[in-house]
Amino acid sequence: MRIVFMGSPSFAVPSLEALASAFSVLAVVTQPDRRAGRGQELQEPAAKAAAANLGITVLQPHKLSDPGVFEALAELAPDLIAVAAYGQILRQKLLDLPVYGSVNVHASILPRWRGAAPVQAAILHGDRVTGITIMRMDAGLDTGPILAQRETEIGPKETGGQLEARLAKLGAALLVETLPAYIDGTLAPQPQDDSQATYAPLLKKADGKLDFSRPAEALARQVRAFEPWPRSFFHWQGERILVTEAAAESGRAEPGTVVAVEDQPAIGTAAGLLRLIRVQPAGRRAMDADAFVRGSPDFIGNRVDSPSEPSNEP
Repeated sequence: MRIVFMGSPSFAVPSLEALASAFSVLAVVTQPDRRAGRGQELQEPAAKAAAANLGITVLQPHKLSDPGVFEALAELAPDLIAVAAYGQILRQKLLDLPVYGSVNVHASILPRWRGAAPVQAAILHGDRVTGITIMRMDAGLDTGPILAQRETEIGPKETGGQLEARLAKLGAALLVETLPAYIDGTLAPQPQDDSQATYAPLLKKADGKLDFSRPAEALARQVRAFEPWPRSFFHWQGERILVTEAAAESGRAEPGTVVAVEDQPAIGTAAGLLRLIRVQPAGRRAMDADAFVRGSPDFIGNRVDSPSEPSNEP
């Protein structure tokens, strides 16, 4: 079977590697290289590097609608397009190009958490179980019929990055397991129940601000969900402090007020305390929260604030 693969971040790499080991991957379509980090150095998508290691041709259109892109893909004459976190919407004309259409590896049990950030949404909302859906794509946002699903429990301390890495491997395995039955017609796609749909929108850097008028349990889940992106933060003395690890504790303090809990700082919330375990002040490395307090002893007993922080970063 001749496959064109579309994917960009590290989540896509296990699916690409699994497909390449089992089928003929004609080309990898991925996002353009982009500047990132403090030095604004040009960085290539993880899928591009993986394709290079596999010796597979890479295409990096700015938009799939750019002139010549559809024609280039049509010339490859793929039997199937396989997608895993590509980052652009595929129009119906492209979805229908291959004989067997286009399939997607989605990191949730659809129809729950359609959209761009399903892994983070599952942790953020306290889901105990998530998983992978292999679906035949249509023009909607993750609305296509389901080919296969596999569930997994979310660990009580699992971060968004850790869960995403696990789901990437689970998705790769389920994809190559599902495709033969789909291709030979013994696996019939099942429609989703749209009435049960929930949505996980694209995250922005500003979404990471901690709102201490919310309960500590919700904020602790946010810290886990948004690690390593977009990260969670508050402001203290005009400085942006990232929170990379935290836990909800019983106790009471005014929302935004810092108190000490067993030599660690904790911040009052609407219900309970958010105990800080690891933090990263702006321009410095991550450190244990008690070490931060030793360097800033006036942190305890003061108040923090978390104003909105506009950002153009995705």
